[in-house]
Amino acid sequence: MKVQYFEDTDTLYIEFRTGDIAESKDLDENTILDVDAAGNVCAITFEHASKRTDIDRVQLEGIAA
Repeated sequence: MKVQYFEDTDTLYIEFRTGDIAESKDLDENTILDVDAAGNVCAITFEHASKRTDIDRVQLEGIAA
């Protein structure tokens, strides 16, 4: 899993799994969900992230070693 924040575009990208994206679905005008051919969620993109998420407070919990 990878989390990236692009300050210059105020975009938050969360990648849940790597693989080929078969479809990108617009959940609303500022949120995009990427899925693979089997319908598994691969990533989600949030535009205007600083206004729509708590980007200044990122926490990781329950990470298995």
